[in-house]
Amino acid sequence: MAFSAFIAVLITLVVSFVNGMTDAPNAIVSCVSTGTVSLKKAVVIASVSDFAGSLIFGVFNRRVAQTVIDIASIDAGGEKALTALSAAMLCVVLWAVSAWFFGIPTSESHALIAAVAGAGVSLNGSFGSVNINAWSKIFEGLFVSVVAGFAAGYFITKLTSVFFVNERTNRFYGKCQVVSGALMSFMHGAQDSQKFTGIVLLALSVSEIKKYTEDTWWIYILCPFFIAAGTATGGERIIKTVGSNMIKMNNAQGFSSDIAGTLCLLISTLMGMPVSTTHTKISAVMGSGVAYDIKSLDKKIAGEMVSAWLITFPCCAFLGWMLTKIAFYFAV
Repeated sequence: MAFSAFIAVLITLVVSFVNGMTDAPNAIVSCVSTGTVSLKKAVVIASVSDFAGSLIFGVFNRRVAQTVIDIASIDAGGEKALTALSAAMLCVVLWAVSAWFFGIPTSESHALIAAVAGAGVSLNGSFGSVNINAWSKIFEGLFVSVVAGFAAGYFITKLTSVFFVNERTNRFYGKCQVVSGALMSFMHGAQDSQKFTGIVLLALSVSEIKKYTEDTWWIYILCPFFIAAGTATGGERIIKTVGSNMIKMNNAQGFSSDIAGTLCLLISTLMGMPVSTTHTKISAVMGSGVAYDIKSLDKKIAGEMVSAWLITFPCCAFLGWMLTKIAFYFAV
């Protein structure tokens, strides 16, 4: 059983790395696309900020991790439960890498949530294994990330535009973007790291390895490290899709979308709602674009991304269920 727990934890760390690799562009896209910071410098800022946010919130606020643990009943114990968790994490890797390859900023967070739910249904043979209370937080978080993110991006951009009168203020907002980009990356780490630490804690709990279950400080360093390492790989594809193709941003818009995304992530993390940093930031970018000129928003690209978001839940839930069934077949 210890070996199965090791495999489940290893795959989760791989997912953490992939999350940092594919989500990093969403945190730093504004400052890079406006030309304020070079891609290499932005990646360094994002990696350090990601690690700091993961570590600090992992120590002082673990409500998101608990919500992830409660998504579905993975309490059958033994090898089957660990196999189900491994299959769910493999599902996330496949989904995230596919999205990264095509340059679509989809949500690994929602992929993880859906895959764990699908694996839980496969493990227990019933939809009753899905925790409705935990899912209510997920849908509340969806509202915060999409609706509130768009609204915050719109209104903060309107506010900053009052002071955006010449090239001098544009340069000022450009300098502010370095800070706002770091804050966005900090909250990305704070939000996303907890999802993976929750899965690791669940795997150790199921395996009943008490030595590691009772002393978990190392998890709150290991998961942030893998996310930061993934962030360090950059992500030009998604930066181009969001920052160049979907909307052309000036420095004031970039700063506004960063602050809007940061505030929404902070609220959701403190309330224990697992949200997508991708949804939050892109919604804020859309709101920022509409605040200036609705014509500046490429509706076709925005529509393609929204479609990708909508299919994530059903596709990953089914894929998590199917991979778990396949894993059970070969494990017997």
